[in-house]
Amino acid sequence: TRKRQKSVSEMESRECYRSPFRKPLAQLTNRPHCLDSSQHEAFIRSILSKPFKVPIPNYKGPLGLRALGIKRAGLRSSLHDPFEEGALVLYEPPLLSAHDQLKIDKEKAPVHVVVDPVLSRVLRPHQREGVKFLWDCVTGRRISGSHGCIMADEMGLGKTLQCITLMWTLLRQSPDCKPEIEKAMVVSPSSLVRNWYNEVEKWLGGRIQPLAIDGGSKEEIDRKLVGFMNQRGLRVPSPILIISYETFRLHAEALQKGSVGLVICDEGHRLKNSENQTYQALNSLNTPRRVLISGTPIQNDLLEYFSLVHFVNSGILGTAQEFKRHFEIPILKGRDADASEAERHKGEERLKELISIVNRCLIRRTSDILSKYLPVKIEQVVCCRLTPLQAELYKNFLKQAKPVEELKEGKINVSSLSSITSLKKLCNHPALIHDKCVEEEEGFMGALDLFPAGYSTKSVEPQLSGKMLVLDYILAVTKSTSNDKVVLVSNYTQTLDLFEKLCRNRRYLYVRLDGTMSIKKRAKIVERFNSPSSPEFIFMLSSKAGGCGLNLIGANRLVMFDPDWNPANDEQAMARVWRDGQKKTCYIYRLLSTGTIEEKIFQRQTHKKALSSCVVDEEQDVERHFSLGELKELFTLNETTTSDTHDKIKCRRCVNGHQVRPPPEGSDCTSDLSQWNHCADKRGLQDSVLKAAWDAAVTFTFHHHSHEEQQGIP
Repeated sequence: TRKRQKSVSEMESRECYRSPFRKPLAQLTNRPHCLDSSQHEAFIRSILSKPFKVPIPNYKGPLGLRALGIKRAGLRSSLHDPFEEGALVLYEPPLLSAHDQLKIDKEKAPVHVVVDPVLSRVLRPHQREGVKFLWDCVTGRRISGSHGCIMADEMGLGKTLQCITLMWTLLRQSPDCKPEIEKAMVVSPSSLVRNWYNEVEKWLGGRIQPLAIDGGSKEEIDRKLVGFMNQRGLRVPSPILIISYETFRLHAEALQKGSVGLVICDEGHRLKNSENQTYQALNSLNTPRRVLISGTPIQNDLLEYFSLVHFVNSGILGTAQEFKRHFEIPILKGRDADASEAERHKGEERLKELISIVNRCLIRRTSDILSKYLPVKIEQVVCCRLTPLQAELYKNFLKQAKPVEELKEGKINVSSLSSITSLKKLCNHPALIHDKCVEEEEGFMGALDLFPAGYSTKSVEPQLSGKMLVLDYILAVTKSTSNDKVVLVSNYTQTLDLFEKLCRNRRYLYVRLDGTMSIKKRAKIVERFNSPSSPEFIFMLSSKAGGCGLNLIGANRLVMFDPDWNPANDEQAMARVWRDGQKKTCYIYRLLSTGTIEEKIFQRQTHKKALSSCVVDEEQDVERHFSLGELKELFTLNETTTSDTHDKIKCRRCVNGHQVRPPPEGSDCTSDLSQWNHCADKRGLQDSVLKAAWDAAVTFTFHHHSHEEQQGIP
């Protein structure tokens, strides 16, 4: 039996042995050979399977690495790497000792808040600082219990990009490892709604789908707004609403029913009057986080400034009455040229106190920063002589309408306001008051006889207006000696009509933007004008029709044909060409009629600007040139002067009208006018175009540059 068992086991071991050099023989059967079904199914599946694609047309965002419903294991971490080179960290969790790290609940540990590298890579140093300031304010880390701030950077410093970065960060992350807010709202002038939409698209490239409302029926807009307000949860489809002030006011009811995490008010100086409907509608929003964007926070008076600060952080300056009593009255008394030493001292004390409070929620950088990135800007205030016809009409008007006597009695009524408008129009061109002369309105009786025989308003006749004559020269010299483009700005559409006639006469190609143009069309013509290949030479702009925020870097010369009472409007218009993307030296021409109401308006502007720089820019030596009493001298004509403004500033650097000492070192075109170059003839001018136009009708020029020379970007 032992032998048999041994032989069986040997046979079994022989059967199990497989030679590596030959395949075993297949068993012969009559059945056909079939593929394994599981192999076949796997093969077909591999052909048909496609990578997952988000079912949204043109979706370019992330696909998301987390599976639905599966909680990420381990420690909570920030959305972006805080230690990556160039990372912009807005919040850093407090450092914990090894002992505290063991005790802390891992599910509640705060994480870093880091700006998306897509944005932090394009932010300039001042913009990084701005984003950090905004984030600290709206999350209540700067002022306990207050969640608002004013972004008051001057034009061209990238306020829009900073606010888009803030929104994107709040919508995606917080120290608590979840979004800080669900929804954000941007309220802007109607002309900028499309611009905001394009900017979000440009910087975030499809990562977010904003809802821009720039037209439609009332029912359609209401439906969209209700849909926006009803969005909830971590992934809101359209988390940003972009809407105009006008549309917001009309549909405020729909937006007041829920809450919005953040509201941004662009061109926020519109909210300077706390009594108007827009202010009240916005103020009643259920939104603690408020950002107000305004390149020019002070426009007319400190009480308006109070309204803006009160809107973002109510109670920080007390009530309106308390603010007026404690700050406004002492500061204004101290600023008046007739103030006593005690009043001046008290004004300065209150000013320091106001600045220290407001600076906690207001960030302002001036355009000096831009000099690192932009070419030189040469700003020129050009005084133009009235033509004999204008001078006669002006004197006649003052004799007949007698506006001075009314002002002396302390009355400012409708007729004195219309007198101001009439004189401003006359300074632009006699054609603008020709109708009044025909109808023999008050101040223009018998004035028709002063016009040349056979005069018709159908033709331009630039030789009848000093400013129009200078403009004609500037355009002709620019066109014939360079390939520069020009922006023409006026407060009156009638003046734009005159520009059109002049352009047709001279065969200049032009585009015109005023209040009648739709928002969509505006965006298209701006884009076309900025293209280097476009043939248009002139862009006409009505300063009242949303000159704010337009980017006209296709041009590098800008003519402000008439001054506005409000320096903010002029500043806004002048910043259209000298901004990011500009490659050429910029020339700004501010035309004023010598010795007329226009110089008085310009002087009043410097008073308002002095107030603004004093509170917002904290400049110490804003010269006290004009007493408020002098500003009543609107209705006089000084025919003997070359510049009434130069006479008023009591210049110590000029002798017999000629500059003998250059402006102080370190001064530029943001300095006080007394620190600019003063030219009573063309010898001291830097601009060859103005030199060529001087003899047309120029009597005096103030000019200065933004910085010494262009510094290259690293």
